[in-house]
Amino acid sequence: MPLIPEEPQIHESAQGPATTAAGRPVPTPRPVPGPRSAASPRPGRPGPGPARPAPPAPPVPRPSAAEPAAVARAENRSDERSLPQVQLIPAPADGAVDAAEEAVDLLLESGRAPGDVLVLTTGEQHPWAAHELSFGEAAYWAQQDAREDVFFAHADSVARAAARPVVVVAVDGGSDEDVARRLPEAMKRATALLIVCGDPQRVNAALGAGV
Repeated sequence: MPLIPEEPQIHESAQGPATTAAGRPVPTPRPVPGPRSAASPRPGRPGPGPARPAPPAPPVPRPSAAEPAAVARAENRSDERSLPQVQLIPAPADGAVDAAEEAVDLLLESGRAPGDVLVLTTGEQHPWAAHELSFGEAAYWAQQDAREDVFFAHADSVARAAARPVVVVAVDGGSDEDVARRLPEAMKRATALLIVCGDPQRVNAALGAGV
């Protein structure tokens, strides 16, 4: 389900139809949709000719609605005030990792790309992360940069984790102070959705508000 509604197509308004000597309106040219470099000739135009008067620059550039995903990512990067949606999945500490993995499965089944998902644990290191770290940290973090699959990390390393559209946090341990410190940091890494699996009372206290 889209998290940011797709922006309707924006059409630049014409300044008004020109008229011929006979009083018949001359159609105003419409802008060509999609990006086009300045060096590219307009389709159907036979080479250089008299320059057309340039329309006045719009007060605020509007992105094309043809690329809603790119628009959403750009807005999330540029607007630091935007917060992700937050979803809480109640789970005990010893079942938080299982709940997080189930949440990841549902995300992938719904069409979310694996490289869009980051999973953090607050207690024990996730088994996948522990296994990959056995081959060295360089190889482990290189998989994050590749963004080809779901990436698992401990919440203590959240400062090194790159932002992804979806962050899933398994509150499987750690002190209340650690959880209260790591959850807001995890929220900053989520550009669209934060899913927290854990005890609702601990989670609400850590985030400072009900979710």
